[in-house]
Amino acid sequence: MIEAVAERAFAPAAAAVAAGHIPCAALGLVAADGRRAVRFAGMAALVPAPEALTEGHWFDLASLTKVIATTTMILRLAAEHRIDLDRPLTDAIPDLRQYDVANAAERKLTFRDCLAHRSFLPAVEPIYTYGGDPDRLRAFVLQREWRRGPPVYSDINFILLGIAIERITGAPLSAWPLAPGLSYDPPRDRAVATEACSWRGRVIKGEVHDENAWALGGAAGHAGLFGTVAGVLGFAAGLLDGSGTSPFMVEAIKTRMHAHRTCGWERRFDGWHGGDGCADATIGHTGFTGTGLWIDFDRGLAWTLLTNRVHPTRHRETGILDLRRATGDAVVAAWDGA
Repeated sequence: MIEAVAERAFAPAAAAVAAGHIPCAALGLVAADGRRAVRFAGMAALVPAPEALTEGHWFDLASLTKVIATTTMILRLAAEHRIDLDRPLTDAIPDLRQYDVANAAERKLTFRDCLAHRSFLPAVEPIYTYGGDPDRLRAFVLQREWRRGPPVYSDINFILLGIAIERITGAPLSAWPLAPGLSYDPPRDRAVATEACSWRGRVIKGEVHDENAWALGGAAGHAGLFGTVAGVLGFAAGLLDGSGTSPFMVEAIKTRMHAHRTCGWERRFDGWHGGDGCADATIGHTGFTGTGLWIDFDRGLAWTLLTNRVHPTRHRETGILDLRRATGDAVVAAWDGA
């Protein structure tokens, strides 16, 4: 049954690849009972040399790092009582804005504020333009007086969470144990190409596409994780069957906290990337490179759509939002009709 669902649900992505809108796509489905199916098509790289996509290729997961890695790490630390989600980040990072202790609003931000993107921090800043030393850039992030605004989806929130994890564990994020098929250091000869980067002067393949994550050393709280389709499905399966989570974590990632956001994740809302057919309790997240993961707990089904829509450039329209929504609707329609 799940093979037939995958075949039908992959049609929008296969059409997008055939039309040249995106170089490649891989769709993976996993059910709560462990059944899986994968479909893929297209080219892992177009330049500098053509390379056909295989099921074993590694994708730059971009902001899926936030949920697969960073959110999971933070919630496990909370479950182990090593942090309190409603305590300020300064419990782990006492030197945050250390030169303005009395007035710095950053010092009042909690772990939960950052997880739910309900801080005043900006969406993104070109941190990589301030130097090339990862330790110095971390210090810059901690001491900068960030411009304030209404709550927005913010990479800075998760960069701070990544630094907090490093402080608590005494090790870089890349030292955190990951399941097979997930890594901050993928085999470059089997990685999917992303952008021809004007700053680095080369096509990015097997190193993180996000400039800030690269400047911070490759593994950061907001980006840096790579995964195969099987690796992403393995993570999703652990949430569906409970083997990779706990009741505390499930409640945290499913409970709305700010607008449509939970701890780390988005929860279904009108017009979101997961499509209109999924259940209200469905959670999901996307990545800038063209990745996404959605988990429908009511149906006991998860799907991931992985693409390299930024190859060889981000500066073109690929229709990724419409593709994601069409894929999600096709997954649910095929599953319900099977």
